[in-house]
Amino acid sequence: MRRQANRFSRTDEDADINLTPMLDVVFIMLIFFIVTATFIKQAGIDVLRPEAQTAEQKPTVSVLVAISGNGDIWIDKKKVDASAVRAHIERIHAENPKGGLVIQADREAKSKILMAVLNAARGAGLTEVAISTEA
Repeated sequence: MRRQANRFSRTDEDADINLTPMLDVVFIMLIFFIVTATFIKQAGIDVLRPEAQTAEQKPTVSVLVAISGNGDIWIDKKKVDASAVRAHIERIHAENPKGGLVIQADREAKSKILMAVLNAARGAGLTEVAISTEA
């Protein structure tokens, strides 16, 4: 009885490892993590928020506006003119209509600028408006 010699022998083609399925899985995982990641929204500056005893956490925020102590308005890490606040709020709110607006006003900010941002938000159709405070 003669054994078959090439039954267990390997050619150069069989010795290569096929990485395509592994790369497919890696790319699918990468896409999954990118799609499901939550991105941290930042207004652009750090402010000293006023203290409040009745502070509550807002679960959904789509628009974050910061007002500095000298009256500058920041949206999406950009300094915005007071007359353009409503347009910026409308644009960002259109991307995520379920979220609300949170205003981070500095302790030294003038109430006149805070009211201008609140009026712009109401004019843009936002009903979920909150002012950020320190707990």
